[in-house]
Amino acid sequence: MNIVKEYQQDLKKEFAGYNKGRFSKDILSGVTVAAVALPLALAFGVSSGATAAAGLVTAVIAGVVIGGLSGASFQISGPTGAMTAILITIAAKYGMQGILLASFLAGCILIAAGILKLGKIIYFIPSSVITGFTSGIAVIIALGQLDNFFGVQSEGELAITKVLSYFTSGFDMNWQAALIGSMVILIMIIWPKRWNARIPSSLVALAVVLIFNSFVKFDVSVVGEIPKSLFLSDRMSFSTLLNSEIWDFVIPSFSIAALAMIESLLCGASAGKMKNEKLNGDRELIAQGVGNVLIPFFGGVPATAAIARTSVAIKSGCETRLAGIIHALVLLLSMFVLAPVMSSIPLSALAGVLIVTAWRMNDWENIHYIFGHRFKTGMAKFGITMVATVVLDLTQAIIIGVAFSTFLVVVKLTDLEINVSEIDNQRLEEVGMKLPVIPEHIRVVYLTGTIFFAVVDKLVKELSKARDHSVVILSMRGVPVIDLSGVQSLTELAKEMKDRDVKIILTSVQPKVLRDLTRGGFIDIIGEENVYRSAELAIVQAAQDHLESL
Repeated sequence: MNIVKEYQQDLKKEFAGYNKGRFSKDILSGVTVAAVALPLALAFGVSSGATAAAGLVTAVIAGVVIGGLSGASFQISGPTGAMTAILITIAAKYGMQGILLASFLAGCILIAAGILKLGKIIYFIPSSVITGFTSGIAVIIALGQLDNFFGVQSEGELAITKVLSYFTSGFDMNWQAALIGSMVILIMIIWPKRWNARIPSSLVALAVVLIFNSFVKFDVSVVGEIPKSLFLSDRMSFSTLLNSEIWDFVIPSFSIAALAMIESLLCGASAGKMKNEKLNGDRELIAQGVGNVLIPFFGGVPATAAIARTSVAIKSGCETRLAGIIHALVLLLSMFVLAPVMSSIPLSALAGVLIVTAWRMNDWENIHYIFGHRFKTGMAKFGITMVATVVLDLTQAIIIGVAFSTFLVVVKLTDLEINVSEIDNQRLEEVGMKLPVIPEHIRVVYLTGTIFFAVVDKLVKELSKARDHSVVILSMRGVPVIDLSGVQSLTELAKEMKDRDVKIILTSVQPKVLRDLTRGGFIDIIGEENVYRSAELAIVQAAQDHLESL
């Protein structure tokens, strides 16, 4: 019930003071986004292994349902390039009914994720992993369009295996298809950016090649019939759920859900900064789930929030979620009015649109930052995730990227810095504690880093070097955490040094670490009187004790 109340409150806040002026902005934004979404919906529908009509249906249903329930006012959802990378393999193995069933199950998983409040999961994935993941998807999309672009037929399930089949099975290119695809790419590249905000380059490119092909009549594959209905003939029914081997679709559905979760939350986090509005991640996941549960019953493919269309909506001045709904209604109208025109679009033209889209979907700003500043760990995470995305399953790629990032963090944590030094009288002078005589029997050990099982051996080895001195001062200001292995090692070392008449003094220890050392018996061994708040006080006191004993 809290989710429903929050949704109602957010709607009241979103539409407070809504008037004709704001509504006109939503209409303009919705129409603009529809112009961008139309060619992409057609292209993503085809490249998913479904049909152009399936892409349009997805954009319409997602725009209304997901847009209406969204966790923010600006999210525009529909078919995306990233999702096609998963769907093409599902289509090859299970056909369109497999896509529909996997989408339905993924929707259920997304609803559960929202109820379980997993909306903040995106913040646990490193940015370099997300960037590598996005670039890997871009490569898959581009490689996946080569068949339509060149008018050929490849073999294999993965994009990379299809490309390799060109060299093993032959490559008989249709130069007419390649020419049309090249025209689209060229137009999209040279189209001025300042015009792109009002008239998308992809729409212009498709219009040009349609006119061109109406005169030259090249022998190329086209989109085909666009049904004038939201209910496609190849759609899911409840009997599909009853007659299917559900367990076969568990992994594909989790892959779809994971991608939808990452892409939608990432889109919301990025676009939220543009509009200065925070996304409700949990509600967004539920919205995506509801949408993907319903879409299969219309014959569409899985949907996610799309950063390209969302950013266009914001830049076009969208005020509320009505902009996304209006964009969906404009697309629905286009199904009835422009169906004959859209059915004549060459598939190689759509391939050209997606190749340019794949190039542009790379986060070039972040890539330049990572490689330009030579962040070696970031470069490694980016490269490994991108390669894993291209070669393996997309979900596996994310897991590998996060696991590798975690491994790098552990490696970094093992870099415990241990400095064993003599007394620095100049440092004492800076705090007004200069000693007349510097005792040679005192050593100060400065520890910086986390003390846990992986660094115990190094810790014991370095501290053993101070055994020949009568007083060892441990300065632990730079130690935020210590685990059981660390406590045990220090305790055993304290016992050994006590047997050798070596006095241990503990200084600058953080409260949490002090509690763990007390619980482990370390403080009992060295004595509470030998715990000081600063190394300087400990040094002066140890020096005075030494002078008094002479």
